[in-house]
Amino acid sequence: MTTLNPSYQLYRLAADQKSAEVTDWSARISWVLALVVLIAFVYWLMRQGWKWRGSLQSGLPELATTPSDFTDGEKLLTLTGRYHASTTAGQWLDRIVAHGLGTRSRVEMTLTEQGLDVVRPGAADFFVPAAALREARLDKALAGKVLPEGGLLVITWAHGDQLIDSGFRSDHAAEHQAWVEAVNHLGGTAADHPTSTTEGTAR
Repeated sequence: MTTLNPSYQLYRLAADQKSAEVTDWSARISWVLALVVLIAFVYWLMRQGWKWRGSLQSGLPELATTPSDFTDGEKLLTLTGRYHASTTAGQWLDRIVAHGLGTRSRVEMTLTEQGLDVVRPGAADFFVPAAALREARLDKALAGKVLPEGGLLVITWAHGDQLIDSGFRSDHAAEHQAWVEAVNHLGGTAADHPTSTTEGTAR
């Protein structure tokens, strides 16, 4: 029986081992840089599109501010949740971005006989006088945002010569129906606009 000496065994072991693949770092870095440039370009296009849409909507009047005596009135309803978007009424994809209405945010809403006070931390607050309220409904989609059936409270209001749909979602979705009834009652439209769930005027 032939016995291999230690030096020969080491030689055979080294010969059997394959060399580890060498990482091509220059190629990897190039791919990463190309990806970063692509993402930056897409983001720039989105920003330009946002600015272009805002310029088209520059004729929209400034948003109303909360009256100084608003807190003196009796609160009909309050809500905390999220503001999703505003669109041209009946056109669920026609997003309005002027005056910060395109910015999603947390929201605190208060409804009184004077109107609707919308407070948005980190975004522009606005006030909708009672005379400008048109209707409210339950919906599931607005400005590309899709939620479960009836998961969105949409309030339609007049601003200047334009009707606007604004979408909200309460932290407690069971509150939505009470808001539909209260807004429709305050706007005097309860008889003309049933409070059943819809998918929007234009869909």
